[in-house]
Amino acid sequence: MPPKIIHVGLGGWGGDWARRAIPPVTTVEVAAIVDPDEETLHAARAELGLAEARALPSLTDALAAVEADAVVITAPAVTHAPLALEALAAGRHVLVEKPFATSSQEADRVVRRADELGLVLQVSQNYRNYPAPKAAQRLLAEGAIGELAGISIDFRQWDNDNPFETHPHYRFPHPLLHDMAIHHFDLLRKVTGKEAVRVYAKVSDPSFSKYVEEASAVVTIEMTDDLVVSYRGSWLSRGEPTPWAGAWRIAGEDGELLFTSRGGGGPEADPIAQDRVTLRRPGGRAEPVELERQDLYGRAAGLEIFADAIATGTVPETTGAANLGSLALVEAATRSAASGQVEEVRIP
Repeated sequence: MPPKIIHVGLGGWGGDWARRAIPPVTTVEVAAIVDPDEETLHAARAELGLAEARALPSLTDALAAVEADAVVITAPAVTHAPLALEALAAGRHVLVEKPFATSSQEADRVVRRADELGLVLQVSQNYRNYPAPKAAQRLLAEGAIGELAGISIDFRQWDNDNPFETHPHYRFPHPLLHDMAIHHFDLLRKVTGKEAVRVYAKVSDPSFSKYVEEASAVVTIEMTDDLVVSYRGSWLSRGEPTPWAGAWRIAGEDGELLFTSRGGGGPEADPIAQDRVTLRRPGGRAEPVELERQDLYGRAAGLEIFADAIATGTVPETTGAANLGSLALVEAATRSAASGQVEEVRIP
């Protein structure tokens, strides 16, 4: 039988999980949904066609009311670690949205608890589950462009038109570094196989920004083996928008690798229409790389990996322990933006 899950957090992005990410995954069964907001919970229950007894206001209530193997947490970020710890204490495996804790120290406590109990703790770093970064990772591992000389990453989107300045995204803590750049920093670790060592970050937003905290940043990252990465990201860019995974240029001794991934579009759009990988050889020869298609992408692919880990004991790529490096890199960038100094990346 497929593992049964309790889905916690149905507002906003969590509601999108319920409508678009979970239904395609046939290897899980939703046992219950949880949200403290009565209106949100009622609307989600009606849309999903669930019995009233399977829609609960708290994880505590759900754990007592239904049989379940795991908990999927898509509630606000400040609740991730407490909810994960409650689920683990009840003997349930956990899949949690990023960032999976408010600090690397808090995250480390959750990781240690999962290890103590022998339970799966997986972080949803959904940008990994697309063909372009997978191909880039493979090509770099194979030495397709030789020794790496440098990497530049650009993320450009315009998200400043909502007429209500109280819009939730405008009030997110560190909306660029914590909410978006963590995807790019996590991909950086994936495709290179290296860890960040030191970071210098500068944030500066124009007066027209509706964001309470930084919506744009320029970050210099020193990785292991002295690899230097230049990252530029903005929610306030009038430039040509990049796909959500950004536009990457990876320079090497024997050429250059360019890639981008995770385009936009609605539910009917091809999820990999904008995934591209190009190898540019000395002399300017550009060679497009054929990408493998998958049955599922993004969050749905991650949920399928989670279900397989529960069923077979395999270890997911994005365990809580494996994700600590991404969280530590985001923290170091945030500290650097505040201090104006180069900051060390401290992985617990």
